Amino acid sequence: MIQGIITGFLLVAFVGGWIWLYGKARQPALDAAARMPLEDEPVPAANASFKQAEDRP
Repeated sequence: MIQGIITGFLLVAFVGGWIWLYGKARQPALDAAARMPLEDEPVPAANASFKQAEDRP
């Protein structure tokens, strides 16, 4: 009996999570996350770490 209740609760929680994740309110955040791999990132100076090491005594 208790196993059925736990299974039912987990099923409801799972479906609720899907509804929350893919709801209209989260659409802008999902779109931004989907574009992240395609956006360019600023490239740091190529020798920045070497210059810092040279400046140390």
